[in-house]
Amino acid sequence: MREILSELEQWTREGEEIALATVIETWGSSPRPLGSKMVVTRSGKMAGSVSNGCIEGAVFEEAQTVLKTGKPKVAAFGVADDVAFEVGLACGGHIEVFVQALTPAHRQLIGMLERDEAATLRTNLATGEVDLVTGAPPGSELARREGTWFVEPIRRPAHLVIVGAIHIAIPLHRLAKLMGYRVTVIDARSKFATKERFPDADELIVSWPDEAMAKLTLDNSTYVVILTHDPKFDLPALRSVLGKGVGYIGAIGSRKTNQNRFDALRGEGFTEEQLARVHGPVGLDLGGRGAEETALGILAEVTAVRFGGSGVFMREARKSSVA
Repeated sequence: MREILSELEQWTREGEEIALATVIETWGSSPRPLGSKMVVTRSGKMAGSVSNGCIEGAVFEEAQTVLKTGKPKVAAFGVADDVAFEVGLACGGHIEVFVQALTPAHRQLIGMLERDEAATLRTNLATGEVDLVTGAPPGSELARREGTWFVEPIRRPAHLVIVGAIHIAIPLHRLAKLMGYRVTVIDARSKFATKERFPDADELIVSWPDEAMAKLTLDNSTYVVILTHDPKFDLPALRSVLGKGVGYIGAIGSRKTNQNRFDALRGEGFTEEQLARVHGPVGLDLGGRGAEETALGILAEVTAVRFGGSGVFMREARKSSVA
């Protein structure tokens, strides 16, 4: 929903009649995950995607019909017939899309998203009834079917907290913004944490890590990457997030460096279970050792943890899923 928020804000202000299409079921190699959305106006505007282009034209027509009749519907799409140029999915998958007119609950949700509030959206696929509950329960952030209801936990925007405004942090903060994260950069050294070095950061905090963390909301939508490589910064940062239920903790440094950190934290009473949550050395091994490659490896690992990915080559993941 957040990916189409700017269009929804604008079109609702302009008084447009809006239809919302949501992917509610997938089989096989579907191009977009459950919960993917596309919005269409009566005047012919559209935004978002349910299939990366395969069936958007057909969904547009379904949306126009829904806006005319006022009746929601489930539209199913399978494999395209290349000979007949039939509308369908070239990838060989099958999806179902629920198309409905925008409801008061959706309009309320737009306001909550503008305020970065968490919510749970429940849509009855049989009646079109929509419930909106404040807050999202802990656990998976992925949309799912529960009988006739389609349930979408909508959490606060994913928040990447980077501790240490070093050179690797510069491409990391840019990549994170490209991926839709809210980004906070923390460093007690004012010469490092500057707007010139981090122009895309939402927030720059010149402070010791523990003092800065105390001012932030730390929950399962928070992903913390510690890049300082200095015990006087690393240890306060780790103390501040261990046991706080954040979505990810990563710490740069060799295995020996991380072992020394863990030994110090064990001596302070932190448990093995807490220490096991720290990804250190941080990131996936992509082969490159430059700042950009390291940043990409870090964000790749954060993404894998966030969505429950394996981090292996897709061809290997496909083999294991078939097996």
